[in-house]
Amino acid sequence: MPSDAVLYQAAALCLTYPDDDFIARLPLLRQAAPQLREFTDHAAVTPPQELAAHYVRVFDFRNRHSLYLSWWHDGDTRRRGMSLVRIKELYRRHGLEFSGEELPDFLPAVLEFTARTGDISLLTEYRDGLEQLRARLTDYGTPYAGVLDAVCATLPTTPAGVRR
Repeated sequence: MPSDAVLYQAAALCLTYPDDDFIARLPLLRQAAPQLREFTDHAAVTPPQELAAHYVRVFDFRNRHSLYLSWWHDGDTRRRGMSLVRIKELYRRHGLEFSGEELPDFLPAVLEFTARTGDISLLTEYRDGLEQLRARLTDYGTPYAGVLDAVCATLPTTPAGVRR
């Protein structure tokens, strides 16, 4: 398990819809992942209905804040379907069967996969998309930007001119 596994798992939880389970886990998240403290502190003092409404405004109504990693690279094209199949195959190679309600490129699912396996290949492959999402969330002024800041800070940098 990578040294950043707890951060990845906590970030996965922070980037899912803030339901009652999320609210119940907030004290543990705040303690386990100090890198996410800005977001978890915000979530702890925000009324649950307001937190949920904010999540919907940020992620459900704006594709420019898509949590689906292949969307950043492939858009809504046929090529995206092949990317999704490839991601599912990667999960299987690690002995995991993806059966979630979301697509396999959903960032919280990828973060959970990374936490469980230590394989950061999807995060590094989609680093450009993560950076675009991080920048857009920062520009939007949402505390979710801090979650992306923490995740991106764990990833290796790529020398200039090298395509990811």
